[in-house]
Amino acid sequence: MNENKKNNVFLEIVLALTYIPVYAVRGIKFVLYDMWVLLFNYLSWQLEKTVNGVTKKEENSREENERMYQKTKGKIHKKEKIYNYSNATLAKYEKMKVALENDLRTSGATRSKTPNVYEFIVRNVKGNNQIFRGTMTGFSKLDINAFLVNEGYEVYDIKTSRILNFINADNNSIFAKKISTKDLIFFLTQLSTYLKAGITLNEGMKILTTQMKNKDRKRTYKSICYELSLGETFSNALAKQGNLFPALLINMIRAAEATGTLQETLEDMGNYYTEVNNTHKEMVSALTYPVIVLFFSIIVVTFIIIYVVPQFTKIYAQQDVSIQGLTLFLVNLSEFLSNNLALLILLFALAMFILYVAYKKVKAFRTAVQEISMKIPVFKNVIIYNEISIFAKTFASLLRNNVYITDSMDILSKITNNEIYKAIMFKTIDNIVQGEKISDAFKDHWAVPDVAYYMIVTGESTGQLADMMQKVSDYYQVMHKNIINQLKSLIEPIMIVMLAVMVGAILLAVIVPMFTLYNNIL
Repeated sequence: MNENKKNNVFLEIVLALTYIPVYAVRGIKFVLYDMWVLLFNYLSWQLEKTVNGVTKKEENSREENERMYQKTKGKIHKKEKIYNYSNATLAKYEKMKVALENDLRTSGATRSKTPNVYEFIVRNVKGNNQIFRGTMTGFSKLDINAFLVNEGYEVYDIKTSRILNFINADNNSIFAKKISTKDLIFFLTQLSTYLKAGITLNEGMKILTTQMKNKDRKRTYKSICYELSLGETFSNALAKQGNLFPALLINMIRAAEATGTLQETLEDMGNYYTEVNNTHKEMVSALTYPVIVLFFSIIVVTFIIIYVVPQFTKIYAQQDVSIQGLTLFLVNLSEFLSNNLALLILLFALAMFILYVAYKKVKAFRTAVQEISMKIPVFKNVIIYNEISIFAKTFASLLRNNVYITDSMDILSKITNNEIYKAIMFKTIDNIVQGEKISDAFKDHWAVPDVAYYMIVTGESTGQLADMMQKVSDYYQVMHKNIINQLKSLIEPIMIVMLAVMVGAILLAVIVPMFTLYNNIL
């Protein structure tokens, strides 16, 4: 037994000695390799889990944002409708097309001296196949047909009449309106951007035409495209739209076409009208608050006089309280307004209308009003600074674009409604014709600040008149903005104090007789 035990122990020791190096090697392998593989796999699993979680969150977020977008977007954009017409309908229009082709070979090819409004019927072959009517201005049916065919339409009928000209020729009618400054800024900035991007003028105008929603503007832009397709210059195409586009813009573009700087001029004019628009908004902003306060002050005071004062008058009459002084005046005023309020409103509206018409139509009256307003302390600077700023800015732009001095002064006299400054412009033209200096017309004139005059003299003597006029404009634009802000700060408390004084005086006049009533009761 002892011998067997000894043999077993010996075998175990031999086996142990054999496994020690084996497990030692496995341990070293685990430390050097297996452990790092397990760690790498674990980290990879955690990373994949995190990424999948983030991705899932992002997908959920995108889905939520998409649902929100569709919800807030409203109606989903429908596919463009494709129009299909019966053979009978198409046959009818084909007959009209044949008649038109015959007309174009005869009288339809004759060009008129003045533009007419033509109504046409076309089919949008390249688009949704829709047949529709439209109008545009041109000189002959043949020209209109060529333009429409070039635009991708199949033309069926073109006609004009006196009624069409009367109804649709808004550019030359008595109801014509100039293009708004907002639309003009959009027109100039968009067109200059297209030219800068390498798009031709014709293509740029076509893009603007498709973007325009207003029917009148759309027809105007189509008319410009039509003129350009006939080989007219851009300035002439704008000039043929009646009074829609300012003379300043047309002359600036005409000069730019001669010098090859159309894109730069359009951009410059866009900036010019933006600044003019901002100045106008500042003026409106400065006047809005005082006008609103004045309007409500009149309403409040009128209400108190007509409806509140009579209530106290009845009480005083019942108690035999004598009324005198301011209270008596207020009672009489209340009675007068109660009996004649409608008539007074009508007379006031009529007087405002007469004054408005006189200001627009009678030059002497307009000049007198402008001269008086330009001599009122504080307020005169608002008008003078604004006029000088616009004059200098416009003059600088004209000089930079190589417009003749005489043409510049004629344009400047048209951009202002102020008769005093118009007279200065015409005097300047006379000085140029006689070989005198431009600055002589501005010398010692009460409507021209000394700073502006000396800056014009400096620019004239140094040959840098355009740059100096721009500096004059910038200087007085800042001055104009500052004085408007000062007026807003000054007018607001003045209007509030005036309202308080008026209401306080009325209440005082009503309350004073109460002391007499109190003494009578005692």
